[in-house]
Amino acid sequence: MTLDTAVLRFAGIMVLASLALALWMHPGFLWLTAFVGLNLLQASFTGFCPAAMIFKKLGVRPGSSFH
Repeated sequence: MTLDTAVLRFAGIMVLASLALALWMHPGFLWLTAFVGLNLLQASFTGFCPAAMIFKKLGVRPGSSFH
């Protein structure tokens, strides 16, 4: 698995988890969905992604998007 796929999988899991939490626990969890979406948007413009930095430190090999 590359860094790119790890980041995209993590973002997808976070979106689905926050939607489930908003449905079954409290609607305030939709803020987590918004945060993940905004982070993906800013990463597409700047290339800065905190999740990519963490996965890189964990030893996930780089992909083509995050170096």
